Amino acid sequence: MTLAPEQRIIVALDVPDLASALTMCDRLPQAEWFKVGLELFISAGAEILPALQQRGKKVFLDLKLHDIPNTVASACRSAVRYGVQFLSVHAMGGLAMLQSAQEAIAGSNTQILAVTVLTSLTARELAELQIALELPQYILHLCQTAHNAGITGVVCSPHEVKHIRENLGSALTIVTPGVRPHWTGQGDQARTMTPAQAIMQGADYLVIGRPITHHPDPAQAWAQICQEIANS
Repeated sequence: MTLAPEQRIIVALDVPDLASALTMCDRLPQAEWFKVGLELFISAGAEILPALQQRGKKVFLDLKLHDIPNTVASACRSAVRYGVQFLSVHAMGGLAMLQSAQEAIAGSNTQILAVTVLTSLTARELAELQIALELPQYILHLCQTAHNAGITGVVCSPHEVKHIRENLGSALTIVTPGVRPHWTGQGDQARTMTPAQAIMQGADYLVIGRPITHHPDPAQAWAQICQEIANS
């Protein structure tokens, strides 16, 4: 996938309300993508989606749906009506759930992203959940399951991207959270890389929140990250 740096960054609007989200959006006029997660969606409701779209923005609706197949399919059909570009479900929901999600968005412009393992989890914590596979192998297994379900995109940390590419090639769009520029802190993310490193591993899109939204000048931070990607 050939994309300009400006097209790769998805700004995470991890803010508490509609007003804060739109203020941040307006401070980043050059940004193309914004992510709406649970905090903002529960606080602002669906109103945030057309508000971003009216500003010409693409939307990643990151709800990480995880329920029985019928419930997830119904939720996906509802989400499609909002015209979002990306919608996330949990890969851990299993093959039948993933197939139902993919079938529900058929014929729309929405792409399902299967979330593998949260970037806040470590290999040790995964073992504590009684998952026998090593972290890279388990994430690859989830990606293969999503691919078998007809899903064309996944979410994983930058650390797993190369392994996925080596095994599945370009079959999947890979979106990576856990991206932290060298000039910012790691926060609560356990498996991180810099933006340039994540792109070099083979990521298509980078989800970046606090390094941009908590910066004194968000537009400057966004532009600096774009430049770092361009120079990589």
